[in-house]
Amino acid sequence: MTFNRLLYRAALVSKVTSRSVFTSSKPDTANPNWVRVSLAFGTSAFLWGLLFKQHSTDVQEYKVRNGLE
Repeated sequence: MTFNRLLYRAALVSKVTSRSVFTSSKPDTANPNWVRVSLAFGTSAFLWGLLFKQHSTDVQEYKVRNGLE
């Protein structure tokens, strides 16, 4: 069996057995999921904190290596 034939078969099977990823109803913007909102903001704040901490560590190491401090 040629590669094109295998690829065609795989595409045909995946179309037949797959479900749509789209939902039929739109999310309610008047009533947000506060758990997901707080997780998103909390994760963002945590990552920014790690970024600033790493930057401070890197600057300190740079100063020590170059004899600036």
